[in-house]
Amino acid sequence: QVQLVESGGGLVQAGGSLRLSCVGSGRTFSRDTMSWFRQAPGKEREFVATINWSAATTDYAHSVTGRFTISRDNAKNTVSLQMNSLKPEDTAVYYCAAGRPLWSGNYYRFWNKYNYWGQGTQVTVSS
Repeated sequence: QVQLVESGGGLVQAGGSLRLSCVGSGRTFSRDTMSWFRQAPGKEREFVATINWSAATTDYAHSVTGRFTISRDNAKNTVSLQMNSLKPEDTAVYYCAAGRPLWSGNYYRFWNKYNYWGQGTQVTVSS
């Protein structure tokens, strides 16, 4: 059974930090693009960050650039998201995703280009 399992969410005050992790099992994701998306109540799922299979290329949503850092460890089949300087507007359920979207045209920003998803982890930032 192929699975992605996120962890590391929680409640934090504005200005604080959290580190999310996502562990894959059932297959290797070492050749997949890995991304983080988030969804707040009443809003659509939105792109947060992505990293290509070799970790040579990353991209971020404008709203998190400079505050969040995505990384991966292919030997451990994991992807992480370090979140610093958190804001109340970062409150959402965070999902990791794996797939092979085209990088030309920034298709990795579209949630429907991914084949595998985790169950999500809640991040709540209090003001």
